[in-house]
Amino acid sequence: MEHGNRPTACRKALAALILGATAFGAAAQTDAQFSQYYEVPSFYNPAAIGQSDNLRIRGGARLQWVGIDNAPQTFAGVADMPVKIGSKRIGVGLMLNQESQGLYKSLNIDAQIGYKFRKFGGEWTVGLGIGLYDQAFKGSEVYIPDDDDYHQGTDQGLPTSDIHGTGLDLGAGIWYRHPKFYAGISCTHINSPTVSMTAEGGGGASGAESVDRKYTFTADRTLYFMAGGNIPIKNTLFEIAPSLLVKSDFTFTTAEITARARYRKFISFGVGYRWNDAIIATVSAEIKNFFIGYSFDYATTAINRASSGSHEIFVGYSMKLDLGEKNKNRHKSVRLM
Repeated sequence: MEHGNRPTACRKALAALILGATAFGAAAQTDAQFSQYYEVPSFYNPAAIGQSDNLRIRGGARLQWVGIDNAPQTFAGVADMPVKIGSKRIGVGLMLNQESQGLYKSLNIDAQIGYKFRKFGGEWTVGLGIGLYDQAFKGSEVYIPDDDDYHQGTDQGLPTSDIHGTGLDLGAGIWYRHPKFYAGISCTHINSPTVSMTAEGGGGASGAESVDRKYTFTADRTLYFMAGGNIPIKNTLFEIAPSLLVKSDFTFTTAEITARARYRKFISFGVGYRWNDAIIATVSAEIKNFFIGYSFDYATTAINRASSGSHEIFVGYSMKLDLGEKNKNRHKSVRLM
C-alpha cells in the first residue's frame, strides 16, 4: 500500500539527511577515526614525521558501522621521510584523507614539515601542516516525499544542487621520541577553517526571482595527545606495545587505549578500547618492507543493534634511505608498527 511505503521512504531520506546535512552550520568532531592510529601518527600530528631513516608509506580504508545505510566510509594515506640539510635533519610528509557520510563528502590534503633537535636523551620534532580542506554536499540527491504528513518536501534549509567549497587548513604539533617510548601533542584545524558553499537559486514559484543560497561548514579545532612504546619481554621473542590516543574538540573528549604483542618482529596482535564506543581487535604482519594490518570494532553502545561492527585495513611500505655516514642523529627508532 502507498501509505505503508511512506514511512520507509521517509526513514531513508532522513538517514541521508542526518548523516549529511549536519555539515551545514553544525559543530561536530571533524577528523576521521582510526583504530590503528599508531600506524598513522602523522594523520593526527604533523610533527610525527621522519621518525626513522626510512621513507614510510601507509594507506588504508575504514568502513564504519557496517549494516547501516550511508554510514561513514573513510580513506587515508600518509607518507613521510627524513631529509638532511647540511648538518640539520628535518622531516617532510604528506597526508590525505577522504570521507563520505550520507550525502556529505570531505577531502583534506596537507603538506607537512618538521624541524628536529636532540635534547633530554631523545629527538624532538616541531611540525607544521598546511593544506586544503574541501567539503561537498550532493544536494541533487536529497529526497523527501512531497506527500509526507510530517516533513516538508521542499526544505529551503537544504540545497537541491551539488555544492562544494575549499578553505585553507593549518595544523601544528610537537613530538618526542626516546629509544624506549614516544609522545606527542598536536592541534588540527588550528585556524578553524570555514568553508563557504553557494547553491544557485532555481526559478521560484509564481515567477519569483531566483536567489542564491549560501551554506557554511566550520572544521572544529581538535587537540590530540598520543603516546606509546615498546617493552621487550625478557628471554622471549615477544614485545609489548602499549599506546594511547586522547582527542578533544573542546566540546567532546574521548580516549582509546591499545595493547599489542609483537612476535619475532613479524606478526602483531592485540586489543583496544575506545571510551563509551567500542572494543577493538587488531592483527598485523610485516614481511620484509611490506606491512598489512586489520582491525575490527564491536560497538559497546546501542548502535550494535543495527550494525555488525566496523572494519579497517591498512597496507604500507618502508624503504631505507641513505642519509650519509656522518648523520649524528642516526639511532634506533621506536617501532610505530
